[in-house]
Amino acid sequence: MKVIYSWLKDFVEIKISPQALADKLTLAGMEVASLEKKSGDFIFEMEITANRPDLLCVVGIAREVAALTNKKLKFDTRYLPAGRQGSILDTRRSSNRGSRIEDQKFTIKIEDKKDCPLYTAKIIKGVKVCPSPRWMKQRLELMGSRSVNNVVDITNYILFERGEPLHAFDLDKLSQGEIIVRRATKDEGLITIDGVERRLSPEILVIADRAAPVAIAGVMGGRDTEVTAATKNILLEAAIFNPILIRHARQALGLPSESAYRFERGIDFNVVEDASWRATKLICAIAGGRLILAKSAGSLKTKKKTLYLETSAVNKALGIDIKSTKVKKILSGLGFQVKAKTKNNFAVGIPSFRPDASLSIDLIEEVARIFGYPQIPISLPAIKPQVTTYTAREWVSEIKNILTSLGLNEVITYSLVDRESLRGMNIGLNHPLAEILNPLSKNEAVLRPTLALSLARCTAHNLSQQQEYVNIFEIAKVFYQESGHLKEELVLGVALCGEKSRFLPGQGMVKDSAGPLNLKGILEVIFERLGIKDYSLTKLDDQQLALRLGQEKIGLILSLPKSILDSLNIKNKDVWLLEFSLERLAAYVNLKKRFTALPLYPGIFRDISIVLREEILVEDVLGAIKEKAGPLLKEAKITDYYKGKQIPPGFKGLTISCLYLSPQRTLTEAEIIPLNSLASHILIERFAAAIR
Repeated sequence: MKVIYSWLKDFVEIKISPQALADKLTLAGMEVASLEKKSGDFIFEMEITANRPDLLCVVGIAREVAALTNKKLKFDTRYLPAGRQGSILDTRRSSNRGSRIEDQKFTIKIEDKKDCPLYTAKIIKGVKVCPSPRWMKQRLELMGSRSVNNVVDITNYILFERGEPLHAFDLDKLSQGEIIVRRATKDEGLITIDGVERRLSPEILVIADRAAPVAIAGVMGGRDTEVTAATKNILLEAAIFNPILIRHARQALGLPSESAYRFERGIDFNVVEDASWRATKLICAIAGGRLILAKSAGSLKTKKKTLYLETSAVNKALGIDIKSTKVKKILSGLGFQVKAKTKNNFAVGIPSFRPDASLSIDLIEEVARIFGYPQIPISLPAIKPQVTTYTAREWVSEIKNILTSLGLNEVITYSLVDRESLRGMNIGLNHPLAEILNPLSKNEAVLRPTLALSLARCTAHNLSQQQEYVNIFEIAKVFYQESGHLKEELVLGVALCGEKSRFLPGQGMVKDSAGPLNLKGILEVIFERLGIKDYSLTKLDDQQLALRLGQEKIGLILSLPKSILDSLNIKNKDVWLLEFSLERLAAYVNLKKRFTALPLYPGIFRDISIVLREEILVEDVLGAIKEKAGPLLKEAKITDYYKGKQIPPGFKGLTISCLYLSPQRTLTEAEIIPLNSLASHILIERFAAAIR
């Protein structure tokens, strides 16, 4: 959007330089992309956002300038720029408005008011079409518009000034004194003023007489009715069209125009008549015409919108102390109708040209823009500590989020299973089954006491659909009997099967087969997020690991027995399952977080490589090291696990990485060597480990 400095000065008294004005506009949210001096004037190239169609005209920008510079917006009542008034306009202005000629027969027909809510027409006779005055030509050329003739130039001039697109028809080329606003018929055509024949469709709105279309509504006029040097009588159109139809026509025809650009974004209905009368006055003054008829069809009935604003809300949102009088002055300067309900409370009427203002916060933003963002101090937001509590539903949602973030897919399965398959699962069930008294079939005879069978069947189904890797989970209730009563418990079940490929630097594509370590990794992430530390996995047999929190067993990691794999037609693959009680888990959750300062001094790593019996648990090994190494040991973890030719059968090789760190100083070798030796000796004494 281009705006000329001198044109703005017709509507607001500007005392600052063009560059200073450009800076003010940019800081107020209307970016001035460039400022160019040309022909003794200054041209502002502005970036206007789609929600502010009111700024697509000189008056709209002038209103903002007036508010930013604490000036009043003014309108030239003589309808010509200062110093260019003509006496012909002054003598005819009062008598022309609303005049009628009884024998003048002219009708306007709108077929669908949704397509065109309002259409106005002015008939002006006796015009003399000739070149425009020099001042008008110059302004239009600076705006990037080519001068055509005085009548056409006036319609373009008003478009740039008021934001309302107008169109002038040669009245004598319209048939039988009627304008019809309708949809085009199939394969109907029109040669537009650029000389190109356009094929139309029923999705395009046209302006037509009784014979044929004469213009594409809101986009471009037709060549056959355009104003030329021979034109004596004109019909001046000003209307409101459906923005969606205009956008569709412009896109379908590949025909951009200044008019379509504004109609697509919405026209202020209150500016239509004003712009039409202003153009009429200019035509009568410059082209010597005489107004014969002013007529309109349709109307725009809109509800006045009122928002309520408290000064305290403005100050709270902006973090400043701004007076009520200042708030009122800013909003009034922008065209809002502000009425004080009390000293600090306002009822703010929203003007028709500001449909973007729909909430009180929008009004606060207006105050901030004009008050000036640089005057609002920069400060960090206050952080108030609060206690986070979770309902049962929120617990489930949180765990689902964790699992989906790890790449698992949620499934929902049936709650009814068969008794025989449960027996083959080889899961120790501690309570009697909850049986259905009248089952529909033997496959739906029992309420499931575990999710394992349902997830196994779901895994088999996915494998049969050529899925190479299955990673699924379900959070649902299981059922059992206790003391003759039906009990239910919320549990989480996870199933993994198959292998997936991943790229590792230096190794290329590596295949990762699903196994118990994958499930252990999932558990570690869940427990870390929930603040659970005291957990362990204990081997029950070759296919099962017990999951314990403290001393309480809450779940299992297990591999499906071969008999179940065969019954599900799963060939050459293992299915690993994780299942544990979420209700028992809740008692161990700790979401209290405490900040730990980053270490000021570097730590030192030392590795211990050992060989020990395979049945010795890693957690026991790490526990022994932490017990002997003392408070300077901040972390001990397994970095390598090895079984091969160098390791005897029944044994395993481990590398343990120990991090020693002091918050007061940088540790020395003399301090670390004895600690690392103690850690090595305890492994030898307690586990008969051999140091490698």
